[in-house]
Amino acid sequence: MKFIIDNWMLVLMAALSGGLLVWHTLQKQQAGAVGTAEAVRLINREKAVLIDVCEPAEFAAGHASGARNIPMGRLDGAKELPSNKALPLVLLCASGARAGRAAAQLRKAGYDGAIAVSGGLAAWREAGLPTERSA
Repeated sequence: MKFIIDNWMLVLMAALSGGLLVWHTLQKQQAGAVGTAEAVRLINREKAVLIDVCEPAEFAAGHASGARNIPMGRLDGAKELPSNKALPLVLLCASGARAGRAAAQLRKAGYDGAIAVSGGLAAWREAGLPTERSA
């Protein structure tokens, strides 16, 4: 007890940093984003559909191999979306921001398994995962 009283500032800083770590973890879970390793697991094991929500010019410049291009503005009622709404959707964009918004939009539309890749295509490339360019 004497240690805690004598070092109250250190104890307060440790508690505060621990609280911030917990808060950050909870925020990431609520945001509905996964890392590249989890995205690959979903694609390989859960038969998730990889969707790139970038504009067609961005998609042509480079995208994850096997991704479907459905620009963010065309998501509502897009025919390229799977008819089975129970199928997981892994959403990708350049940085992950648009994909996060697209995942929220698709979850509202009934695609409960819609999830964004944290860090987007940049994280995908950094992880050494395959990319390709359109002709």
